[in-house]
Amino acid sequence: MTAARLATRSSDLARTQSLQIARALEEQAGVQSELTFIHTEGDQKQDVSLAEAGVIGLFTAEVQNAVLDGRADFAVHSLKDLPAEQTPSLQIAAIPPRADSADWLIIRKESYRPERTPLPLAEGAVVGTSAARREAFLQTLCPDLKPTLLRGNVPTRVKKLADGQYDAILLAAAGLQRLDFDLSGFEVFPLAVDFWPGAPGQGALALECRVDDENLATKLATLHDETTAQAIAAERGLLRALGGGCGLPLGAHCQVSADEFRLTASFGMEGETGLKLARADVQIPKTEDLEGDLAKLIEAARVSLLGVES
Repeated sequence: MTAARLATRSSDLARTQSLQIARALEEQAGVQSELTFIHTEGDQKQDVSLAEAGVIGLFTAEVQNAVLDGRADFAVHSLKDLPAEQTPSLQIAAIPPRADSADWLIIRKESYRPERTPLPLAEGAVVGTSAARREAFLQTLCPDLKPTLLRGNVPTRVKKLADGQYDAILLAAAGLQRLDFDLSGFEVFPLAVDFWPGAPGQGALALECRVDDENLATKLATLHDETTAQAIAAERGLLRALGGGCGLPLGAHCQVSADEFRLTASFGMEGETGLKLARADVQIPKTEDLEGDLAKLIEAARVSLLGVES
């Protein structure tokens, strides 16, 4: 049996999803993985929002460096954390089937108002988040709500909610599901992706190794899901087209069917009267030219958001 060292962050979620990948890789390709835990800058900077941190690869750079310098053979990332541009000397060898890409709004029961739309929260509720995307959506869709900085791993964030520091918090559904997290003490409000799209790549994982390690790349590719990869290519392509990284207030979700691509996006933009939310919902038929199809889809979504031809 082949052995490989797997680099990952040390959070509960990163450990859990890396162990899931390790088990699948052993079953599918006979690769036995030894986890190597890496502390990232994003794990250490807990007092600023992700946008204010302003560092590319905040949660991934140190993990990637461990692969580049030989301390590990491959890495498992939450794909939404990866920079929009591929890191030189590394390759994404596999993107496994995606989990739920939506956000969930987790609400203290005393702050739950099911009669209110679009979000079932008491007026003026304090909502915890660290993402520019979520803050922009809150400010434009529900101006009475109060977005407030929330950092930490998933258990820490939920504990802060339970302790009453927030009325509600926003978290990715995929992480909560992978952890099988008990939310029975709260109201859980799933946010539909056409109304509130997740971050580009949200819910997906990336398996990354060195470009010269063809043998390992082949084994990692046994976990690859092409439909998920096509959807992610559209979402991250739009992120690149808008010139942004993880701090860009962009939500994007691509659906891939047998004969069509559909890309839905929401983008927080500064307008003449303040922050506004631009939306795009574009579809194109699939052809044999996948690269061309994705380029057309991304450009159509970009123009729809910005109103400007390239």
